[in-house]
Amino acid sequence: MPTNEERQRAIFSFEIFPPKRDMPIDTVYRTLDELTDLAPDFISVTCGAGGSADGSNNRTIEVASAIQNKYHREGIAHLPCIHFSRADVIAMLDKLEENGVRKILALRGDRVEGLTPKEDFHHASDLVAFIRALTKDRFQIFAACYPEGHTEAPDLDTDIRNLRKKVDAGVDRLISQLFFDNEFFYEFLDKARAAGITVPIEAGIMPITNKKQIERMVTLCGATLPRKFQRVLAKYESQPEALRDAGIAFATEQIVDLLAHGVDGIHLYTMNNPYIARKISETVRTLL
Repeated sequence: MPTNEERQRAIFSFEIFPPKRDMPIDTVYRTLDELTDLAPDFISVTCGAGGSADGSNNRTIEVASAIQNKYHREGIAHLPCIHFSRADVIAMLDKLEENGVRKILALRGDRVEGLTPKEDFHHASDLVAFIRALTKDRFQIFAACYPEGHTEAPDLDTDIRNLRKKVDAGVDRLISQLFFDNEFFYEFLDKARAAGITVPIEAGIMPITNKKQIERMVTLCGATLPRKFQRVLAKYESQPEALRDAGIAFATEQIVDLLAHGVDGIHLYTMNNPYIARKISETVRTLL
């Protein structure tokens, strides 16, 4: 459950991803060496396809455990359920608990080409209810929300009604999908509160640092790119360092405005780039 301190101030957290199975695991530890020096409240670890639920071939569990036990920060393991059975989830929870990881980001997840979805969990709300019934309060359960609406939802109001079901199933805290226009987040937040969703909601921010990244993120999550950043992209897309710095400045401006509005927290999608995380952290740390 959230601590009293977490309820009273804005949380500042990071997301990282483990390396692919054919890459050395040490690459992520070099990233963590730098990120943990920035003293985030927690670091979440995404889940790649193909890892075994019992942890024998699951780098999400391995990295989240290292964050918890080697780096002595709070680790969160992503748990996308679309390709997991109930037995898989139980095995993963047992392994996480064994390693002292008590925070989970419960997700439906994306369909992976070549893998047949399991039938045990159709929605993230099903996974949340299962974990809560199975473990009671032994885990703090995080879940995702979508300021511009989930890409599969017909509209934002429908998505928020579904979000309320997910929260009622046992969610302690929400982390938003990335967005680039804060007004979308404020509108979403007002509607979520009006719908009776009272848990803390962290704003997910991704610093955009190259054109391919922008195009991929907009395609995947449907986020709207503001005109002012489109102008930045048009001017600096062929200048990598200039675009990187413009992306950092844009994300920092977003965060400053969000904190001024009293947001519950900032979740920084670091893309495993300590330089970007450090630049933003140094600028906003005194505002938290």
